[in-house]
Amino acid sequence: MSVMLAVIHLLGLLSLTRKTFGSEPSVPTPITCMTRGTDLAEDRPLVACPSNCAVWQLSVFGSGVYASVSSVCGAAIHSGVITTTGGSLKIQKLPGREHYLGSFSNGVKSQPLARWTASFSVHNSEPLEVSGQTSTAALLKSEPAKKPLKKTVKKPPSNGNRDCQVDIAMLLDGSHNIGQRRFILQKNFVSKLALMLRVGPDGPHVGMVQASGIPVTEFYLNNFTQPKDLIFAIKEMPFRGGNTNTGKAMKHTVDSFFTSERGVRLGFPRVALIFVDGWPSDDLEAAATRARETGVNVFVVTVAKPTAEEMGMVQDKGFAEKAVCKDNGFFTFTMPSWFSTNKFVKPLAQKLCMTDQMLCSKTCFNSVNIGFLIDGSSSVGDGNFRLVLDFLSDIADSFEISDIGSRVAAVQFTYDQKMEFDFNKHLSKNDALAGIRGIRYMSGGTATGDAINYAISSLFSPRKSGKHFLVIITDGQSYDDVRAPAVAAQKAGITVYAVGVAWAPLEDLQAMASEPKDRHAIFTKEFSGLKQFSQTIVKGICRDFTEGK
Repeated sequence: MSVMLAVIHLLGLLSLTRKTFGSEPSVPTPITCMTRGTDLAEDRPLVACPSNCAVWQLSVFGSGVYASVSSVCGAAIHSGVITTTGGSLKIQKLPGREHYLGSFSNGVKSQPLARWTASFSVHNSEPLEVSGQTSTAALLKSEPAKKPLKKTVKKPPSNGNRDCQVDIAMLLDGSHNIGQRRFILQKNFVSKLALMLRVGPDGPHVGMVQASGIPVTEFYLNNFTQPKDLIFAIKEMPFRGGNTNTGKAMKHTVDSFFTSERGVRLGFPRVALIFVDGWPSDDLEAAATRARETGVNVFVVTVAKPTAEEMGMVQDKGFAEKAVCKDNGFFTFTMPSWFSTNKFVKPLAQKLCMTDQMLCSKTCFNSVNIGFLIDGSSSVGDGNFRLVLDFLSDIADSFEISDIGSRVAAVQFTYDQKMEFDFNKHLSKNDALAGIRGIRYMSGGTATGDAINYAISSLFSPRKSGKHFLVIITDGQSYDDVRAPAVAAQKAGITVYAVGVAWAPLEDLQAMASEPKDRHAIFTKEFSGLKQFSQTIVKGICRDFTEGK
């Protein structure tokens, strides 16, 4: 027994020696909420943060590794090492780095930073036990063994629902009509909706606009792409009050929300989900029309419809049907009240993920104007002219031609020009294809430059909405200058594809084609070879449409 006591005594001395002379202090150094990493001495890695640090006042730069200019306590809360109740933690000094990433976590919004001279990371602190009788008793007592603490396993970040790739602006009703209590119920509902949608980097993205007296963007699409961060941000949204200016909020959303800088993704349907408690106090229809024309799919969720006594106060009783993308029942949704809304979460989420039903989404297939400029000179011949028309039909057949979609037009040229049909003539795909196949061969000379000028003035002016393309097809050298007219077309916002067959000079094709020339100038020796290039032009138009947005 004496040997055991001697060992214990020796261990106690070693522990005391380590605490007295070791490099790592056993007592944390108290710091303030605003203490930065750069303020700490190298020999003070163990610190203690106070409680109740105001998270919105903490300056934090980085994620995981933080720039030394960051608040230490803010970084510790952001990383989850401590909470706002404070606590002790260890600091590890690190070299400076480039590209500190910003993120939102545990209520703290960290900022990105391009470069800083020094860094630090934060870690859990487990102070050594003070030596003395407590330690001796612990050494002697071998039973029962302490149960190991359960480690909290962090869930990996959610990538989101890949089958629901949409960008959604939720316009919440923050008016005095809904009131504080129902506003909280509304926030609870949209939180459940976001979870049901499975928000994530590769899935749906959600931003919030509050419709009140003055519309306010609470956060954008790219601010919070993880469910827990998004739910926290929704919870923290304040109630603003004022009139139910839903139209003003819709206009605000169209003008400033859906931009690439604020997280909108190319090719993803854009959705404005409007919640209205009662009815709007301003004009929603005009703003929603602007939204639809810019490719936003407008949904309206009405809650607590006006009673019979209130109907006289409603300016426009059909405001929901007039505002939505299409009045077919798909884009409107009704809930009787904000109470017992759980049963409505799933069906609304399912609607928002039906991307094939998003009729107002603008894509290259439904938002372009394609003019065909067709060489009808004598060298083409009637048989080859039929092959040209088949080629143009294949191109047109790939697009969604309608009165609200893409449109096609055709001009045939020799020395003169003939308007075969303009953009307002054929407003369905079948009519457009029949119009192309019904063009009669003219025969004559080749004045391509004059034909381009004619197309600019007659087809594309006055300007139509949508992106403009001109596909020129010719089999020989032009008798006039093509360079200046082609430059004029491109300055007018028209993307030019030049397709040459047989004896068409390459220099003419490149002079007419938009940049980059190798993507917009096409040549084939035989008219029978045109067919293989129809999808090349279709894909090129879609690439130009996407890159130009």
